Amino acid sequence: GVVIADNVTLGDRVVLHPGVFLGDGVTLGSDVEIHANVSILRRCVIGSRVTIQAGSVIGSDGFGYTRDGDRHMKIAHTGIVQIDDDVEIGACNTIDRGKFDKTWIKTGVKTDNLIHIAHNVTVGENTIIVAQAAVAGSVTIGRNVILAGQAGISGHLNIGDNAIIGPQAGIAKSVAAGDIVSGTPGMPHKLWLKTSSLITRLPDLNRKIKEMEKKLAELESRLGKNGSDDHRHQ
Repeated sequence: GVVIADNVTLGDRVVLHPGVFLGDGVTLGSDVEIHANVSILRRCVIGSRVTIQAGSVIGSDGFGYTRDGDRHMKIAHTGIVQIDDDVEIGACNTIDRGKFDKTWIKTGVKTDNLIHIAHNVTVGENTIIVAQAAVAGSVTIGRNVILAGQAGISGHLNIGDNAIIGPQAGIAKSVAAGDIVSGTPGMPHKLWLKTSSLITRLPDLNRKIKEMEKKLAELESRLGKNGSDDHRHQ
C-alpha cells in the first residue's frame, strides 16, 4: 500500500511501512524509516537517519487565509518542509509547509506524539518537543530548547537557545536564551511557582478580605455616628 509519486529520490537503506505516501519531488536521505500511514507531501526534503512515526503528515498547507468581505480566502503555500539529519518525529505530528520558503526542523530534533508545527517555523538543533505542544507560524526556536507537554507558542516569537518552556505554558512574548518560563501568560518559573501556590488560597483570602471590608464599614459607620452626636451636643 505504499504510494511513491513522480520524481521521488530515495537514499540507501530506506524503509517504507504500509500506507506511506510520498508526494511529487520528495527527497529522502539514507537510513530513513517511515512508519505506517505517514504522508510526506510534495517537494519536502528529509535528511539521513530520520525516523517518522505512524500517522504523521509532513508538508500540509499552513493555516493561512485573507479576508475578502465576509469570506476567508485561502493563501497558497508554495514552500516546503525540510527535516535535517538525525531527527525523530513522533506519531501523529503535523508539520506545515512554509508559505514561500520552508519550515525547517534542524539536526537532532526529537518530537513526541501529537505535535503541531505551523508554517515558517524553524526548530533549532537538538531541541526536544514533548507531547501535545503546538507552535504557531513564523516562530524561531533556538538549539537545545525544551518545550514541555501541552506548551503553546504564539506566532512570530523567538525562543532562545537552551530555554525551557514548562508544561501547559502559554507563551505570548519572546523568551531569552537560557530562561525557564512557566504558566499562562508565561513568566519566570520561580515567579510562577509563587503565583501558583497562591491560587488554592484565593477563596480563603477572598473571604478574609470581605470580612475585613465588613468590619471596616461598621467601624466607619460608628465613627460617623459618634461624630454627628458630638456635633449636635456642641
